[in-house]
Amino acid sequence: MGNDETVRFLIHLLNGRWFMVFASFLIMACAGATYLFGTYSKDIKSTLGYDQTTLNLLGFFKDLGANVGVLSGLIAEVTPTWFVLTIGSAMNFVGYFMIWLTVTGKVAKPKVWQMCLYICIGANSQNFANTGALVTCVKNFPESRGVMLGLLKGYVGLSGAIMTQLYFAIYGNDSKSLILLIAWLPAAVSLVFVYLIREKKVVRQRNELSVFYQFLYLSIFLALFLMAMNIAEKQVHFSKAAYAASATVCCVLLFVPLTVSVKQEIEVWNMKKLPVEEPSEVKVEKPKKELDLDQDKTAKKVDQEEKETKSCFLTVFSPPPRGEDYTILQALLSTDMIILFVATFCGLGSSLTAVDNLGQIGESLGYPNHTVSSFVSLVSIWNYFGRVFSGFVSEYLLAKYKLPRPLMMTLVLLLSCAGHLLIAFPIPGSVYIASILMGFSFGAQLPLLFAIISELFGLKYYSTLFNCGQLASPLGSYILNVRVTGMLYDREALKQLAARGLTRKDVKDLTCIGSQCYKLPFVILAAVTFFGALVSLGLAMRTREFYKGDIYKKFRESSESESDIVISDSRKS
Repeated sequence: MGNDETVRFLIHLLNGRWFMVFASFLIMACAGATYLFGTYSKDIKSTLGYDQTTLNLLGFFKDLGANVGVLSGLIAEVTPTWFVLTIGSAMNFVGYFMIWLTVTGKVAKPKVWQMCLYICIGANSQNFANTGALVTCVKNFPESRGVMLGLLKGYVGLSGAIMTQLYFAIYGNDSKSLILLIAWLPAAVSLVFVYLIREKKVVRQRNELSVFYQFLYLSIFLALFLMAMNIAEKQVHFSKAAYAASATVCCVLLFVPLTVSVKQEIEVWNMKKLPVEEPSEVKVEKPKKELDLDQDKTAKKVDQEEKETKSCFLTVFSPPPRGEDYTILQALLSTDMIILFVATFCGLGSSLTAVDNLGQIGESLGYPNHTVSSFVSLVSIWNYFGRVFSGFVSEYLLAKYKLPRPLMMTLVLLLSCAGHLLIAFPIPGSVYIASILMGFSFGAQLPLLFAIISELFGLKYYSTLFNCGQLASPLGSYILNVRVTGMLYDREALKQLAARGLTRKDVKDLTCIGSQCYKLPFVILAAVTFFGALVSLGLAMRTREFYKGDIYKKFRESSESESDIVISDSRKS
């Protein structure tokens, strides 16, 4: 290529869909700072003299910020993507930077409500990254949306382990500096790619799915490397140079998908150079059976339009069949959604409680700070595997065996119960196994929740409905984390103080040591999760006939009717 053509290709590359996918991977790989709360929460607790109930209140506001994404969605409706990402970067930096200033004593001790505001702002920034990068990717690859969601959410799951490697390499074993890393790194990455993340012209490529599988294999290799480093760091003492080498390899693996993106953009570039042949129009008579089906669809569409002309309050208890487009009120007040809300409250609420308390669990059982970081990394890595597994495997089981997706959620919640019981009744090494089980089950629940909502209630109001479904998560976290786990932990810690002849005023922070600290809370969490599994099983029984049918038929027929147009556009592009 000549110089001019090289410049034109570079411009094409930076504006291409595949390069945007790579950029989105990097943004998502830094968008999971909320999973690192268990690593630095003990610094907040000791520096500010909080008891466990107050610390868990901070954890609730973190979960609230991370799961309420309505604001970012509304802003994205009326502003360009670069503006959404810029707001997210600013919120991320301000929220976590203020927390870092607080724990390092560089500002006066704030009130509890101010700390709750800081962490809520910082955590809410990840919704702007999701809206800016993830939603845009789904729009650019509409026929591969399931695979795209699994990959991007998978990188979010790995982000905790990735940032742990970077923080060890840059700051050493200083968990306060981890908060500073969380403040500047995600904000910087989003700003670097802020003008490259935008909607592109959709051009379906024949090898599109195989390309996503290449991305999947590369991400799995990254996850395995992170897990290997996690194991090695427990067996061998790593020097600063060793941590730097590990972080360098991690960064190289993060950038390997760039080669796949460049290869695909070269193919698109070469395809644009081919002469365009105008397709001849051929009139094809439709068989009578297809005409009858078209008439049925038209009748259903007219019926739906007539229904929509009525007040939403008049049709709230007259929902369409499962899989059709529900109104927001029809979905929220349906029995299926209420059951799903309860299952999510129990499952995700318990999982968030366990993950948020991981730092204090390690401390109470006598593990050093370095090992506690390993627990958090394990949760992050297996969170990734859970997201990928639930997305790809549940789709396979649904397609091949017509297995209802709520049944998959039931099995995941039962696995989570086992993790909770390993914390309640610890044995040597059980926290490592519990971290794996809790990370996997926690990661698997969200893709299943989002998929079930889209399948049962349609896609018309999906952005609102899946955000409403997520609200069960912080609600469950508040009740199970703040009102149950935190209070029971503090009660046990006060007993230990009394046994030593001390009162709460005699110590700066309230700390409990021993296996009894979390025994009762995690027995309760296991029982709540088991109840959630039973509720999810009930939803699986209610929807088994629906899942036996062809739930994607209408989307496939719509895609087939537009296939000729897509092929023609791809040649012209």
